Amino acid sequence: MRGIACVATAGLGIGPAAAETTAFDLAGPVLRISVTHGGETLPLSQVPNLSAGDRLRIAAELPAGQGARYRLVLAFLRGATNPPPKNWLVSAETWKPKKATIDAVVPQGAGQAVVLMVPETGGALDAVGSAIRSRPGAFVRASQELNQAMLDRARLETFVDRVTRRDPAALSAVSPQLARSLAVKLDTDCLLRQPDARVACLTQGSNAAVLADGQTSSIAQTLAGAPADIALQLSSTPQAGFGYYSPYVGVIRDVARIFGAFQSAQLQFIPALGVQHGPTTALLLNTVPSFRKPQSVLVAALPSVAPPALPPLSAGDESALCATQPGLVLPVSGAPLVFATDYARQMAVRLTGSGGRVMEIPATADPARGGYVLGAADATAFGPGTQATLHGLWGFQPFDGPTFRLVAPAGRSWRAAGDATLVVGRETPLRLTGAAAACVTTVAMERGTGPVQGVAWRADGADALALKVPLAGAGPGDVTIVVSSQGATEPQRIRIRAFAEASRIASFDLRAGDRGGVLTGTRLDQVAALDIDGVEFRPGPLERSGATDRLPMTTDMAAVGALQPGQSREARVTLNDGRVVPLKMTVAPARPAATLVGKTVERIGPAPALPLALSGDELVPADARLTFSLRAEGATRLTAGTVVEVTAGESLPVVALPLRLQDPRVGIAAFVPSVTLGDSAHGPLRFRLVQNGVAGDWQPLATLVRLPTLTALRCPPAGGRCMLAGDGLFLVRSVSDGTDAPATAIPDGFTGGTIEVPRPASGRLAVSLRDAPEAPVSLAVAP
Repeated sequence: MRGIACVATAGLGIGPAAAETTAFDLAGPVLRISVTHGGETLPLSQVPNLSAGDRLRIAAELPAGQGARYRLVLAFLRGATNPPPKNWLVSAETWKPKKATIDAVVPQGAGQAVVLMVPETGGALDAVGSAIRSRPGAFVRASQELNQAMLDRARLETFVDRVTRRDPAALSAVSPQLARSLAVKLDTDCLLRQPDARVACLTQGSNAAVLADGQTSSIAQTLAGAPADIALQLSSTPQAGFGYYSPYVGVIRDVARIFGAFQSAQLQFIPALGVQHGPTTALLLNTVPSFRKPQSVLVAALPSVAPPALPPLSAGDESALCATQPGLVLPVSGAPLVFATDYARQMAVRLTGSGGRVMEIPATADPARGGYVLGAADATAFGPGTQATLHGLWGFQPFDGPTFRLVAPAGRSWRAAGDATLVVGRETPLRLTGAAAACVTTVAMERGTGPVQGVAWRADGADALALKVPLAGAGPGDVTIVVSSQGATEPQRIRIRAFAEASRIASFDLRAGDRGGVLTGTRLDQVAALDIDGVEFRPGPLERSGATDRLPMTTDMAAVGALQPGQSREARVTLNDGRVVPLKMTVAPARPAATLVGKTVERIGPAPALPLALSGDELVPADARLTFSLRAEGATRLTAGTVVEVTAGESLPVVALPLRLQDPRVGIAAFVPSVTLGDSAHGPLRFRLVQNGVAGDWQPLATLVRLPTLTALRCPPAGGRCMLAGDGLFLVRSVSDGTDAPATAIPDGFTGGTIEVPRPASGRLAVSLRDAPEAPVSLAVAP
């Protein structure tokens, strides 16, 4: 893991040039530090904060052949603007076994503590003490920066250690959870590389990853693909400056100026990053120490002297968890340091059963699984419902984490909810209640001697399952639902009867004057006929809309006209099996009706050079304005909300036009078909009246035709065929001279601008349009 040191970029350099090119990758001395609080002694790796009155014991583990003599100095600080008293500096002579250990008590009022390795030279110790008292803020800032860098390093080191143990195929599954547990946002391309290259990518890239600790920082930026100066901008934020956030990966920070004021001909200060492993704290340096003047003073940080900041653990999943699942994980989030450090210790889960029984089970943090893994426990300890509270020590301080709800299948059984009924012929929903949904592993279905079928299911709360039983194509009979659960020795079987769905008739919508209506309900495929006062209706094609069937019913009996609006009748619905279902219905008002009174066609724009003559008023050019008038029939009265809908074919849109009312009986509408219906609209134009959302019957309006634009007809003086020029000639089917002579056909898809046509026999050419081949259309030719 030596390469991991490259990422300690929140550290301190000895100068701008060195800070840009060096990282904390040089092994320094090893310290053995212990903290005694309330009679209990712990290594520094398990102590997240110091308290006034704590006893510190510090010793340097130097090699037997150590040539340079160092004084080990412990300095307590009490703020950036409050110099510490002289007696807050304690030293030890590391080369003298009886004087090599510091044994000191954290004084009241201290805020930070730093450990210094000072070369044994005349006046060096006094110079260090003078520097600390003259500029305490620099050492306070250095302590905060180094502490945060140490915590960031621990998280990233844990992440890299876990991903390098796995092959690339497994990384795609485990790396997202590791990143969430340790609050690491990274360039996922690094994970696709081989292990050696993977570590280098994660620890040396300028945009590989960034750490965001939810416990201390709200900043979380993904730097993948971003230039390094964005990371540098992050490092200069107030949060970063005071140690709350460290852009630990890929940003070389120059903090050497913190110590720059203290450089002299005799001494220079070098930051040391502490890396804690069990009882020891190894110091990493980003600068080679000097044993010539100026000699180097190593500066390392101890945890802050402050009240304990307990980890803000929260439950990662508030739903019930299965207590009998092997290796059960209690998902937690919000405090990545519980996964990356040894601060959280003696972690366990306190189980409180429904009967009041309390039991303790050890728990181990696993960042790859996103929580605490429960140790082995007696399965009988888990009743149907159990409260599980995560708790332990944070350093010396006890704390309680989140509480989880655990469920177990023991003593509980599944049953169909309410009056559940299975219906064959379709996928049928079914709800089971009564047992532990979180423990269910599979749900299957058995029918007689047929094969076992899987059943789609989901948890619907802590004690319910929502199933979709596949009964399409199945016949009536017994169905056995098989539910398998964690912790249950045998699956549970629930037998339910499946029935053929009977038709449920909801309504029959029939309007006065109509020869057909719509029957609504379910399983209307079983309907054979419907009778109202001797008028028999027969079913048409069945339509389904969600869970509702719609069945058109029509009759050819004239007696249907005797049914008047508002009349209540009892219809009789006959099913295929002979059953008759009575149905009360009311005849609805007649549909709005209107007849065409007249229409006018008006050309828009200038006339073409060679206009085509259309006989009668049945043909309407698509680019002309069509104005038509309607007269309301029967009980229909036109109102301001009445519209008329027009269309020119089944595949073309239906467009609603406003009506200008002459009076409640007569209305007028106008539109340009090519604008309203589109350039491709042609064929029979139809209209219908719409009132209050009810549409009348479609009625013919005219025949819509598209006309070519003809510009010239040139005939040679000596006789022979002529040349017809224009645009849109493909709209013409053929051209003849008006006699019985064969016509000239225009090829399909013709794209030319001219075509040969017969010479007019009597001053006119007969034109057959593709949109109305049989309609007489002529082209007058000047003599």
